[in-house]
Amino acid sequence: MHIIPAIDIIDGKCVRLTQGDYAQQKVYNENPVEVAKQFEAAGLTRLHVVDLDGARANRIVNHKVLEAIATQTNLWIDFGGGLKSDADVQIAFASGAKQITGGTVAVKNPELFLGWLEVYGPERIILGADVKDGKIAVSGWQEQSDADLFTFLCGYVEKNVQNVICTDISKDGLLQGSAIALYEEILQKFPNLKLVASGGVTSLAEIQKLRAIGCFGAIVGKAIYEGKLTLSDLVSERSGA
Repeated sequence: MHIIPAIDIIDGKCVRLTQGDYAQQKVYNENPVEVAKQFEAAGLTRLHVVDLDGARANRIVNHKVLEAIATQTNLWIDFGGGLKSDADVQIAFASGAKQITGGTVAVKNPELFLGWLEVYGPERIILGADVKDGKIAVSGWQEQSDADLFTFLCGYVEKNVQNVICTDISKDGLLQGSAIALYEEILQKFPNLKLVASGGVTSLAEIQKLRAIGCFGAIVGKAIYEGKLTLSDLVSERSGA
């Protein structure tokens, strides 16, 4: 299972939010590139980058930060936040992203999202399924849609989506554990999905449970920055590259 550290960006800085609330943000480092280099130096190989400014602006904003990370490390980067047009996706890939994540666009403009799947292939396009109370949340989690999680996933699995990042917003940033039962249910229904768990991943025991139920990866954010999990802990749990 892939252990994927997260860098969320506001104003070019590495921050974390609590439950997606922009009013509850904490800056952890002024230089995301240095953070990414630390992850790579420790032995991690992947990185989850979210453009939180982009999520609010409905367009890619922090692509220069993405480019700096991509050119100064060899990390496999998946990038999301504000990707709402073909031009945004082109910029993200040109700036060094290996994969991009579409969440809001998959709800509000499915034809556009499906076009990306066709052009770039299912290995490079990740479906972002951010969920609160069983419904998909959009626009940087500022808005809840009427889309039921499992109906949403089923529709896209039928359209050849293979990669999904699922975040339970109620768990995110609280350091109280992730939605293991939800991920288990998703994988029972869609056993071939490459499912990445996100939100609330706090302990090695939890990472081991996520591996045991068949998750493809686990995104770890605040637990790293708050010292709940060390980089050496994560490298010891990583299998694959």
